[in-house]
Amino acid sequence: MLLVFSLGGRGFVEMKDFGVPDVVKSMSWCGVNICLGIRKEYVILNATSGTISEVFTSGRVAPPLVVPLPSGELLLGKIRSLRSPYPLIQTIVFRNARHLRQSNNSVIIALENSVHGFFPVPLGAQIVQLTAAGNFEEALSLCKLLPPEDSNLRAAKEGSIHIRYAHYLFDNDSYEESMEHFIASQVDITHVLSLYTSIILPKTTIVHDPDKLDIFGDAMDPDKLDIFGDAMDLSRGSSAMSDDDMEPSPELDDNAELESKKMNHNMLMALIKYLQKKRPSIIEKATAEVTEEVVFDAVGNNFASNNSNRFKKINKGRGSAPVSSGAREMASVLDTALLQALLLTGQPSMAENLLRGLNYCDLKICEEILQEGSYHVALVELYKCNSMHREALELINKLVKESKSSQSKIADRFNPEAIIEYLKPLCETDPTLALEYSILVLESCPTQTIQLFLSGNIPADMVNLYLKQHAPNLQATYLELVLSMNEDAVSGTLQNEMVHIYLSEVLDWHADLSSQQQWDEKVYSPKRKKLLSALESISGYNPETLLKLLPSDALYEERAILLGKMNQHELALSLYVHKLHVPELALSYCDHVYESTHKPSVKSPSNIYLMLLQIYLNPRRTTVNYEKKISNILSPQSKSLRRVTSRSLSRTKSRGSKKIAAIEIAEDTKTSLSSDSRSDADMDEFIEEGSTSIMLDEALNLLSRRWDRINGAQALKLLPKETKLQNLLPFLGPLVRKSSEMYRNCAVVRNLRLSENLQRFSKYESCSQRVSTQKGILKRVLLFRHKFLDTIA
Repeated sequence: MLLVFSLGGRGFVEMKDFGVPDVVKSMSWCGVNICLGIRKEYVILNATSGTISEVFTSGRVAPPLVVPLPSGELLLGKIRSLRSPYPLIQTIVFRNARHLRQSNNSVIIALENSVHGFFPVPLGAQIVQLTAAGNFEEALSLCKLLPPEDSNLRAAKEGSIHIRYAHYLFDNDSYEESMEHFIASQVDITHVLSLYTSIILPKTTIVHDPDKLDIFGDAMDPDKLDIFGDAMDLSRGSSAMSDDDMEPSPELDDNAELESKKMNHNMLMALIKYLQKKRPSIIEKATAEVTEEVVFDAVGNNFASNNSNRFKKINKGRGSAPVSSGAREMASVLDTALLQALLLTGQPSMAENLLRGLNYCDLKICEEILQEGSYHVALVELYKCNSMHREALELINKLVKESKSSQSKIADRFNPEAIIEYLKPLCETDPTLALEYSILVLESCPTQTIQLFLSGNIPADMVNLYLKQHAPNLQATYLELVLSMNEDAVSGTLQNEMVHIYLSEVLDWHADLSSQQQWDEKVYSPKRKKLLSALESISGYNPETLLKLLPSDALYEERAILLGKMNQHELALSLYVHKLHVPELALSYCDHVYESTHKPSVKSPSNIYLMLLQIYLNPRRTTVNYEKKISNILSPQSKSLRRVTSRSLSRTKSRGSKKIAAIEIAEDTKTSLSSDSRSDADMDEFIEEGSTSIMLDEALNLLSRRWDRINGAQALKLLPKETKLQNLLPFLGPLVRKSSEMYRNCAVVRNLRLSENLQRFSKYESCSQRVSTQKGILKRVLLFRHKFLDTIA
């Protein structure tokens, strides 16, 4: 039981009592706490709450002794602060201590045969002694006890101890703990990197602040820091500590080399963690300086002229020479060292991620290291972050070629798609360079490359011009893909140029076969098929210009398509019938013209089927006039002639919309309205001349297949007089039925309209009668009103 008394005017008064586990051998007050020596241990009793907490034991033999100190602390068997969390400051070992007493400025300990006195030593001197003895943890603990007014001294001492302790740990292979103390010391990273001789650092012009270096005192003395000697040389392959006369066994050499590599790896891993912890703050400062310079450059150059401590340095691959600064040079040192450490520890993917983000790696050093180590992906990223796109693309192209010739891991990383991915951002920033290197992949990946051009918003005219100058054989491929993806985005100039390319290829093909006398009009090569498809589907070219390029004795189908584009339907049909001898093509042509002109927005021209019927029934005249009309179209005066013809046709259409030139050349037509103004006598003569060679079967087949699109009366006028009625049944039968049906439908509609009109008239009569009745009633009411008013008056 422990009793607590209070001394007052009436003597001692019992205040509290506390239960203790054993007999109290020594005790002393310390604020609101009481330190008790019980058995062979010390406990702290809180006089307010009564809680007991253990401190430590006094030893196996020595009894617990407690002496209060003027500072408010207690001197036990070991000096221990009672302030939370009670750190151990100093341990003094004595055997058989009997008495512990305090005197002025000293503590006296009585042993069995001797008496010892302890005198306090200043904290600064204790810190120096502990540091010199290698007790760095105790020294750092004492630094925390320095008074607040000595903050500069405390920072200097702590920095010095951290550096010495870091070197001590580094020398004893505790690399990660060593780096923690380097971080705590705030020492420059170049000081840490000087311990790694395998790390190549860029040449910088950073001038350290002398005041900052002096705060560490002799801790920064090179003679005192060089405690490693040649042991820090990471490039050695094996230990050099053996005597020259002794030849170590191979097993010892292998073990030594293995241990050396393991030690080097651990050292570099610790360096990586150290640099990664230091990197955010250094990169932030460097980025802030860059932002500051951009702002001042936007405002003006006055700031740059007033700051003479900044200078320009050339950086290969950069668009401009950036202003150098200490923060960016330090960032360059850090990133360059970090990249090397990652590569030396076998972490190329981490190095690639470093280069993909914001970094300040030294270009020359890193380029040399990456090239020697064949780190191709990282080298591409290095070029990319330094805007050296040409070098990066050249490297990728080289690796793509190597991957094709050899089966290796390079093929998985570098393929034509890699070039396309690299070119995507360049399409907007540097389209000329993107076009230059797109040639490398246009043949192997045409669709993806064209998609690259389209997604990159490169003008098609620009792409076409570049291909025309540097890769004309790929020009048609590009235009084909562009048209297939988005025909509306292609200008008429490009469409015309693509057709010209196709035509030139077909003309070359025709010339080769003609020289060998092997030309066949019905043979279609892939190039000719492309030309025919382009002529039919594309409308942006000039048909008259292309028509002049065609040979006169070949390529009749191409000529027919061009004449059709010029609305020269009669000439086009003549080619199909008399040159190609393919009536089906002529019929398809008529169907296409008919369907394209029978639209609400298009005014229908003369009936195209009657024009074909004339060609069948008058082959000789058609053949004779073909060459004449072609020469007129291709002559320089053709344009003026077409203008005159168009005016005459417009006058003809105004006199009767149902009359067409092809029909009015029949026998019974009194007025000629055709383009060549044929008379009735000429028409009779033309029929008589060609009666022996007319294509009557083809004409009758046309009438039977397209009876619903041909005016029956006009068709019958064109047929020869000796045509048998039985042969006209396939034409006249459905025509008569359709006419009868139309007559009946018209009669029904007429009767319905008549009935509707009668109903409307009946309703009108009834409404008129009601109105007249109402008017009579109103008159009578008004008359009665007047009479009533007169009677009252």
